[in-house]
Amino acid sequence: MMNLIYSKIGMSIKYGAPKALLASKGLNASLQRIRILEHLMGRMDHPTANMVYAALTGEMPTLSKATVYNALNVLVDKGLLTALTITSEEARYDFKREHHHHFFCKHCGSILDVKVKCTYADVAEIEGHRVEDIHGYFKGTCKECLTGAGYQEDRHSAARVGLRTTGRKKARHTNSKRGG
Repeated sequence: MMNLIYSKIGMSIKYGAPKALLASKGLNASLQRIRILEHLMGRMDHPTANMVYAALTGEMPTLSKATVYNALNVLVDKGLLTALTITSEEARYDFKREHHHHFFCKHCGSILDVKVKCTYADVAEIEGHRVEDIHGYFKGTCKECLTGAGYQEDRHSAARVGLRTTGRKKARHTNSKRGG
C-alpha cells in the first residue's frame, strides 16, 4: 500500500507505507513508531514533540512523552524526519519530502514550507566536504497575519519584542493541511 503525500508547494510524491519506510531504514516497526510516522506524514504544520504526544494519546493512552521523544530522535537520525530549529524554543518536526525551505512567522509562530529556487539544493559536495543536509530559513510575517485584523496595531511591537513578551497566543491561524 502506498501513501500519497501532498506538499504545500504543489508537488505530490509517493511514499511507501510507514511500516515499509521503517523497515527500509532497519528500524523495528513498533506500533508507536508507525503511528508517530503516519501522524507526521499527514501534517504540514511542523508540530513539536508535545503536539505529537497530545494528538496521539487519545488513541494510545499508554503512550509516554519519553517514547515520543525517543521515536522522533530515531526517525531524525535515520533520515525520515527533519528536526527544525528555526525558533529558539522547542524543535519542530517535518516529514522529509523534496528539498524545501521554511518560513517562520514572527507574529503567529507558524512554520510554512516555501518553494524557493536554491542553487545549493542538489549540491553533493562543497570544497571537498560532503553535503548531507541543507536548511534554509526565512523569518518575517506570513500573509495571513499581514491581512488579518489586529496585525496593523501591533506589528512593530511584535517584531521588536518577539512573541514571548507580547502576551499574544502563538497561533492565530493554522497552516495544517493533511494529505491524502
